[in-house]
Order: sequence, then structure tokens, then C-alpha cells
Amino acid sequence: MVTGERTVKRLRLSKALTIPDHTTVYEACRRMAARRVDAVLLTDSNALLCGILTDKDITTRVIARELKLEDTPVSKVMTRNPLFVLGDTLAVEALQKMVQGKFRHLPVVDNGEVIALLDIAKCLYDAIARMERAAEKGRAIAAAVEGVEKHWGTSVSGPNTFVETLRERMFKPSLSTIISENSKVATVAPTDTVLTASKKMLELKVSSAVVAIENKPGGILTSRDILMRVIAQNLPPESTTVGKVMTQSPECATIDTPILEALHTMHDGKFLHLPVLDRGMWTNEQWSLI
Repeated sequence: MVTGERTVKRLRLSKALTIPDHTTVYEACRRMAARRVDAVLLTDSNALLCGILTDKDITTRVIARELKLEDTPVSKVMTRNPLFVLGDTLAVEALQKMVQGKFRHLPVVDNGEVIALLDIAKCLYDAIARMERAAEKGRAIAAAVEGVEKHWGTSVSGPNTFVETLRERMFKPSLSTIISENSKVATVAPTDTVLTASKKMLELKVSSAVVAIENKPGGILTSRDILMRVIAQNLPPESTTVGKVMTQSPECATIDTPILEALHTMHDGKFLHLPVLDRGMWTNEQWSLI
């Protein structure tokens, strides 16, 4: 992977939403919805970072367990003592921490204070952009070498080998290489309630559910949808149907779709989940960043 020396603080970071850990989940959701963010950092009585609460936590630890948002403090359901990185940490190191830890958010600390909350998508797309720029340079070199070969009748394999290696690693691997045979996805019907969907997401430890309509992915419901379209709108999860709040006709990929193309689809569409079809047939599989 081409990384250079790009640090976390050189990425365009968003200021973190921070609230006290005695705040209720309802108030936390209200603040998150107002800021259009899917995670919030929690501080203790000494104003020190002590936890993080994400949209997935709200779905699987609160909604699915039927806790009352108004009576539950965030300290009861937050992830305690989250890992963090410094502002001068290399972006690729931050990405590695999130991938290895299987989480999507990472607090950024500078001079002892939390300055931002890094999302895995920002790190990943930055890395992809840098790799693509490196590949373009490699292609330019290859084209120049090819011109020399034609003019002088010589053969120089170095740059061509370099470009082929980059192309092989970046553009050829498809989603089939990273989807496990045991991959699990929550599947619900449009008539199911949001509470039912939340319980399935908790059971499978995922943050989204594909909505099956006539054995096809007719919609998708994510933990962010539940935060923004259900809780923030004061809709009752136990009676609100999935069909009312889902994203209809989601973008899909096939198992033959190149990984890079799938990532670009997600980046351009500003979403984190992508249903995967088996060469046009619905296989009850899904691939997402986390």
C-alpha cells in the first residue's frame, strides 16, 4: 500500500460531538441527529474521555433490548475507554487500528484534548486516492518506457512490472475474495417492525438489515436510519414498520465487482453498506466496511 507520510491531522477532520456520560440516551440521540453524526464521545466528571456511543450501540444495546431512551444514561450502554490516536499518527496506522479492532470511529487527541472523531471511511478513501495517484504515475512511466522501447528497440521490464503489480493488487480483486462462506446478514420484510429488525441486527452483530421484497433486495435499513428516521422523529420502534423508514432500491454489487469499484460506489453514494448479488441472483449476502 502506498501511504507516504500523511498524518491524521492532515485529513479534513470533523469536530467531535462530546457530552457528559450522565446524559440520557434520548438526549444523546437528539444531539447526534441535530449534528447529523453517527457517534458521540462521552466525558466523565473530570471532563476526561471515558467512552463512545455509536448508532450501532443505540440500535443493538438500547432499541433491541427495549430500554427506555429517556431513563437510560449513556454510561450504561457506551463502549468504555475507547482507543484513540494522536494528531501526528500516520493515517494508515489509524486505519489499521480500526480494521483490526473492527470498529469505525477513532477519537483524535492533540495536547491532551480530543480534537476530532475520525471515521474509517475518511482514512480508507484517502488511502485509495493515494494508491490511485501512484498507479497513474506508474502508468505514465510505463507509457514513457514503451515509447523508448519502440524507438530504440530495447526492452525494459522494471516499470511495466511495477504497473502490473499495482493493477493486480488494486483493480483485479473482486468482492468474492473477501466475502466469507459464513457471512451473515440480517434480512427482514417491509412489514416487520423496526424493533424486530433491531433484534435481528443484535443477534447477528451487524449494523444493517437488507429488506427482502419478492426475494430481491428492495431496501436497506441501517442503524443510522434508525437513529435519524425513527428515534429523531419520535417514532415508536415497536410499531413503526421497516418499509416506512428504509432506504428503497439500494445500490447493489455482484461478487465479481472489483473491490475498488465497490468502495467508489459507497464513497460516491455516501453510504457504508452494499448488498451483494451472486451474478445477478440474490444470495442473502452483504458486504460493508465493517
